[in-house]
Amino acid sequence: MRIEDRNNVRVAAPPATPQQQGAVATIVFVHGFGCDQTMWSYLEPLFRVRYRTVLFDLVGSGASDLSAYDFDSYASLDAYARDLRQIVKAVADGPVICVSHSVSAMSTLLATLAEPKLFSAQVMLAPSPCYIDDPSTGYKGGFSREDIDDLLNTMDSNYLGWAATMGPAIMGVAERPGLGQDLANSFCRTDPDIARHFAQTTFLADHRADLPHNVTPALIVQCDDDFIAPLTVGSYLREMLPHSHLQVIENAGHCPHMSAPETSYRAIRTFLDGLGL
Repeated sequence: MRIEDRNNVRVAAPPATPQQQGAVATIVFVHGFGCDQTMWSYLEPLFRVRYRTVLFDLVGSGASDLSAYDFDSYASLDAYARDLRQIVKAVADGPVICVSHSVSAMSTLLATLAEPKLFSAQVMLAPSPCYIDDPSTGYKGGFSREDIDDLLNTMDSNYLGWAATMGPAIMGVAERPGLGQDLANSFCRTDPDIARHFAQTTFLADHRADLPHNVTPALIVQCDDDFIAPLTVGSYLREMLPHSHLQVIENAGHCPHMSAPETSYRAIRTFLDGLGL
């Protein structure tokens, strides 16, 4: 099966004059856990007027080929990083900009470490290299191991109930309930077995040791009120991730590309302008 079909890849390009052909940079958007490419519908159009944009569904999500989801392979983020590199090679002739949400920021980091020539910049929206506190080092990821075990057990016992409750909580904007419902609906559309497996891969991952090896310019966009990836995580990333910038935005919740798209766009545009991209 072609990668484009396996991952439901969608490419859009801005109107261009003949002189501009081949000079348009490509941005690849990588969604996070429990979502699909439709979650970019608030942010991606803002970039489409200037960039060639690429949307896709992670294997196991959205309209991807669910039969391609191998539980052994996707037990680590390395498989998602491999898929991303394959997609980049299939859709772009040169290095791309990656805009990734949540856990996919670490998948993108792994992809840039493996093949840095494929990437000109990475934008990490609400990222975390490790969600679990580490008392031995003083690292504050926001959760204890017991918290994560409880979350996984709840998904095992009542996935739809978990999705209905956690969608609005993760979105975090009570005054806009439709966004929380959109996220909950996305969770509910995901196969429960795949969702639970991906949740375990996400919340038990620890990629702190990979951070110092980064060579690709990175923007960390952290929300000032996010219980999934608190401010301590953003500060840690900025300290440990070479060639990185941290932009804290005023936003409640874990999905700034949905609840604060204009603010996110401005932060990303400033970063890319600084790189000449």
